[in-house]
Amino acid sequence: MAATAVRYLRSVGAATTAEQPPAPLEALPRPDLRAVRDGERLPVDPAEFRRVLGNFASGVTVVTARDADGPTGFACQSFASLSLDPPLVAFMVARTSTTWPRIARAGAFCVNILGAGQGALCRGFAVSGADKFAGVAYEDAPATGSPLLDSVPAWVDCRVHAVHTGGDHLIVVGRVEALGAVEGAAADEPLLFHRGVFGRFSR
Repeated sequence: MAATAVRYLRSVGAATTAEQPPAPLEALPRPDLRAVRDGERLPVDPAEFRRVLGNFASGVTVVTARDADGPTGFACQSFASLSLDPPLVAFMVARTSTTWPRIARAGAFCVNILGAGQGALCRGFAVSGADKFAGVAYEDAPATGSPLLDSVPAWVDCRVHAVHTGGDHLIVVGRVEALGAVEGAAADEPLLFHRGVFGRFSR
């Protein structure tokens, strides 16, 4: 896996050692995403896969970036902390995403962690092809200049550290440059996603 990441980074001219300055990443080419041969039955039915995995409740984020064409972003459930030393986080994105190539070109992103009252904001960023930033207030994240959305309970400002393949998705690892969270009651209610619907955490 590490060798694959290094080859990929070299192919796009990105740094592979700490001594070299980071360079913006390009999206990986879209390969044939089938993992089974023609005529071979999938080991798990996709609908059943989604149904069962939908029982795992997750938080919800909006991953944002800014390239030469302006701000971009998408709604993302598959976000997680990865490492404390060095500080790394990760998210997964479909290879068919039209937003990922822009994030890759920017070489940086901000993870905006959403609160319980921000379901509509999440839905806006989940729509493909729309002007996702219409009516959305934001400022520049302090380290990368990626859009930091107003009123989010927490945010994590990152530079792209590595990209790994994961079937029909990419696993994007970000090195944390800055982060912050709201103190008090505003941070107590996360936005959760479970079985296809938004929900709240109940103590």
